[in-house]
Amino acid sequence: MGLFNFWKKEENLFDENITIEETRFVVLDTETTGFDYDNDRILCIGALVLQNGIIAVQNSFEVYLEQEHYDKATAQIHGILKAFIIQRPTELEALQQFLDFLGDSIIIAHHTIFDIMMINKALERNGLPQLTNKTLDTAYLYKKTLIKSHLFERKDHYTLDDLADKFDISKKDRHTALGDAYITAIAFLKIIKKLKEKKAINLNFLFK
Repeated sequence: MGLFNFWKKEENLFDENITIEETRFVVLDTETTGFDYDNDRILCIGALVLQNGIIAVQNSFEVYLEQEHYDKATAQIHGILKAFIIQRPTELEALQQFLDFLGDSIIIAHHTIFDIMMINKALERNGLPQLTNKTLDTAYLYKKTLIKSHLFERKDHYTLDDLADKFDISKKDRHTALGDAYITAIAFLKIIKKLKEKKAINLNFLFK
């Protein structure tokens, strides 16, 4: 019995009484010079607090980093030019500001592993410890809403554009860090609504 309880405890990350609504989530996105974890750099971090079903737009975080590395190809996507902003914080200053904003919140992102890896590489470069926050990925959570049927073809990867189209979310500010964080936050709320239509869910369910 003791062993069974041990495994049961391991299975649930959070107290059963903690609701999704009361939890403080930080929804984030990064714009980067490319997709190479070692050689590319973060240009901008955008993040929003999501709590009690409300996206706190007035309490948003957006920082453009001092830019050493420049890639013309990716600049066409995110539109962040080298001379775009004169006064920018260093990578270390930007990370410290972000960590203050983040606290011990649960991180939500789309294809979270990329943003977390980029941030962790930047933390490592600056002699700071890696993130230990729990993370959720809207690309993975969206799949939980889909019907399991051989008649319905599920894709391996769902992009943020796929979710925006599916949930009819405006893509006006797509490819800005804060704009993508906002789209991700709305998508997360829509996913939770769909999951709740199937059954009662709690915070632990999202991590299973």
